[in-house]
Amino acid sequence: MQAPAGQDEPVPLRSGYRRLPGGIWALGLVSMLMDVSSELIHSLLPVFLGTVLGASMLTIGVIEGSAEAIAAFMRVFSGVYSDYLGRRKPLLVLGYGLAAVTKPLFPLAATIGWVFTARCVDRIGKGIRGAPRDALVADLVPRHLRGAAYGLRQALDTLGALLGPLLALVCMVLLADDIRAVLWLAVVPAVLAVAVLLAAVREPAATLSGKRGALAPARVRSLPPRFWRVVALGAVFTLARFSEAFLILRAQEVGLAIGYVPLIMVVMNAVYAVCAYPAGALADVLSPRRLLLAGLGVLIAADALLAVAGTPLQTFGGAALWGLHMALTQGLLAKLVADTAPDDLRGTAFGIFNLVSGAALLLASVIAGALWQTRGAVATFGAGALFAAAAAGGLLLYRPGARGGAAAGPG
Repeated sequence: MQAPAGQDEPVPLRSGYRRLPGGIWALGLVSMLMDVSSELIHSLLPVFLGTVLGASMLTIGVIEGSAEAIAAFMRVFSGVYSDYLGRRKPLLVLGYGLAAVTKPLFPLAATIGWVFTARCVDRIGKGIRGAPRDALVADLVPRHLRGAAYGLRQALDTLGALLGPLLALVCMVLLADDIRAVLWLAVVPAVLAVAVLLAAVREPAATLSGKRGALAPARVRSLPPRFWRVVALGAVFTLARFSEAFLILRAQEVGLAIGYVPLIMVVMNAVYAVCAYPAGALADVLSPRRLLLAGLGVLIAADALLAVAGTPLQTFGGAALWGLHMALTQGLLAKLVADTAPDDLRGTAFGIFNLVSGAALLLASVIAGALWQTRGAVATFGAGALFAAAAAGGLLLYRPGARGGAAAGPG
């Protein structure tokens, strides 16, 4: 059995992944399978919208940003409700199940509106499962292994995000660039993800026997100031980057053949998958500020390279740096949320964090789409680099009043 979530028992860094409970591995496998499905679609959807359905760059930015914002909005309600129930798994099953059901809508889409609806419903499923899943990770492991646990789940999730575009690439070649036919393949891994979730994921006894909490707004106001600092930090990081759809569009713009466009997501997610667990494990022992600053530095380099890119090879380099940025920051931010929120408000905390981050992603993606349409890709990625640089400057100037590691915020 795993140690209680609040127990702080010293452990060698090298033994972290071997000490993680089976539930973390099962959640990672579920995430991997669903990401194979989702990223297979996502790696082709911008091209499908632009070439088959005739959508503008601004429209693509609105669709991508709106879909992610809807997901973030749903996470608040699912996070609060999972705290109220003292249960996480029912909401996970609902969220993953809804996402699986929507997968056939993409190859059937005949209009932009249809794709928009399918994308939003799919993201509703993601929103329902997101906060309870992140809270369940923290429920399953002690504090000293949370960075490793989030890193491992993210690594497996990103492995799926790597395999999805790779599968899309192979199938586009085999099926002579028939995008609709390739999109149908996304249904299979989505169904498998739900099956694994039902069979292999178990909630800890402490969660199952927990008492229901109140749904009063006062409980949200009881979240500590250090949590709200993490929320603000997550929003700033999200504003500094926008939807990965623009990486795909950039590769196509510099001459990468349509059948090979998914390679951009393969490269990005390969780096993300390889680096996510080591970065998460480092978050258990190093200063959060250093890792966050490193992540912003890498994002600035990625945006700069993508802004000046004139060949597909340069866009691959930018995508690789983008993946490294994600590995350095996403698991760490999840750990900071878990460490700064009370146990009985953990689902609520993740929901609020993801709502704010989703709103920031919507704004960032709409701005990116508008910049691209009016001033081109150079302005889009240049603006991203400038915002990341401003965020890094703010983080350097920030001096938290509390001390005590991650629990005190990004000190």
